[in-house]
Amino acid sequence: MKVTKVLLAEDDNNLGMLLKNYLSAKGYQTTLMPNGNQALEEFPKQDYEVCILDIMMPGMDGLTLAKEIRKLSPSVPLIFLTAKSQKEDVLTGFRTGADDYITKPFSMEELLYRIQAILKRTSGPAARKDEQIHTLGIYTFDPLKQMLSSGDEHVKLTTKESELLALLCRHRNEILERNFALKSIWIDDNYFNARSMDVYITRLRKYLRKDPSVKILNVHGRGYKLLC
Repeated sequence: MKVTKVLLAEDDNNLGMLLKNYLSAKGYQTTLMPNGNQALEEFPKQDYEVCILDIMMPGMDGLTLAKEIRKLSPSVPLIFLTAKSQKEDVLTGFRTGADDYITKPFSMEELLYRIQAILKRTSGPAARKDEQIHTLGIYTFDPLKQMLSSGDEHVKLTTKESELLALLCRHRNEILERNFALKSIWIDDNYFNARSMDVYITRLRKYLRKDPSVKILNVHGRGYKLLC
C-alpha cells in the first residue's frame, strides 16, 4: 500500500510534534522541519504529496517557502497554517498557489479532512476523469499533464489552476456558477475561498491573454463564462 508523504514546516515544536505524531498515527509519513530554510532543503529529497506550512516562521516564512517550493514543483498541494490575524497573508498565500488554509486553533480532525479532500481531488479517480485535451484558440490544454501550451511555449499549471480551467472548459460558452465551482474545487464556498478563486481567474486570464478570442467573462451575480 502506497504511503502518502507529508512535509510539515512548523517552528512551534510542541504543535509540530503533535501534528507529526497524529498524522503518522493516521498512516501519513510525516517529516517535520522547524523552519522554512530547512523545509526547503528537505523538499527535493523525497516525493512529497502534501506540504503543510506555517506562515509565521523565523528566517524564511511560509509564504516565501511556498514560492520556492512552487519553483521546484508547480503542482504539489500546499496547505497554510495561519493565525486569525493573518487574513491578508491568506490571500497572498493563494496568489503563490496555495491549495488550502486552516486557522489556528484547529482540530486534528479538521486538518486530516482537508488533507484527504485535497488528495482525493488531486490523485483520486475524479482527478483523472478529464482526459480530453482542450483547444482554446491558439492554446491547447492538457488537464492530465496540467499543461497549457501555445506553439513552443508551455506553462505548467498548479493543481488549482488546472482544476478551474478544466471546469471552465467543460462548461465552455455556458455560465459556470460561482458556488458550484467553489464547492467542486475548494469544497467550501466561504469568503476566503471565494477570494482565492478570483485570484486564480485573474491568473488564468493572464495565461490566456495572447489570444483575444479567448475570454473568461464575469457574469454578475452568477459566476464566469469561458468564451472561445
